[in-house]
Amino acid sequence: MNDPTQPTTVRVFIALAPPDPAKKELARTLRPAYDTHPHMRWNRIEDWHITLAFLGELPAGAVSLLRPPLADLAADHRPLSLALRGSGTFDDRVLWSGIDGDLDELQMLAADVRTAVKNCGVAFEDRPLRPHLTLARARRGDRSSAGEIAERLAKFTGRQWPAECLHLVGSNAGRSRGPIHYRDIEAWSFGGHKNLHGS
Repeated sequence: MNDPTQPTTVRVFIALAPPDPAKKELARTLRPAYDTHPHMRWNRIEDWHITLAFLGELPAGAVSLLRPPLADLAADHRPLSLALRGSGTFDDRVLWSGIDGDLDELQMLAADVRTAVKNCGVAFEDRPLRPHLTLARARRGDRSSAGEIAERLAKFTGRQWPAECLHLVGSNAGRSRGPIHYRDIEAWSFGGHKNLHGS
């Protein structure tokens, strides 16, 4: 019997996540902008991630199909060396930090992830990968704030860090009027079948 309290669909993406020291380093640099631009919709630091494939709203049952191939894929890949660097905007409203490091390997990992998803029969919009970390969104009609902050961050170069885990992430987007929150459905370490955590 179906549990009416459980959602029948889940909004899902597959991502990498910077470790806490790398996030704190960027957050320190961003601190003045938090004060000068409080009207920006700032993403929670714990939710910062680099999306490899955005799958959108999926039937809850489809998630279990993704687990085995993503676990195998993670086992076959080595950790990547990445760094947060620079900044920019999408459509004058979305503020992001750029990614530096093993970018060729990052593109190959994303291609492998997307192939694995397609092989599971899960349809999604396969857009070109533009590696970035979304930091905030300006409110409608505000065409200058994101650009002002991006200019301040343009010379930011963070420390190198190893991306050691592949994350299958769910979000509450579209389910409430509050801020979007993310949670790991499951995560796998690269180079081994170790399941780090799951729900």
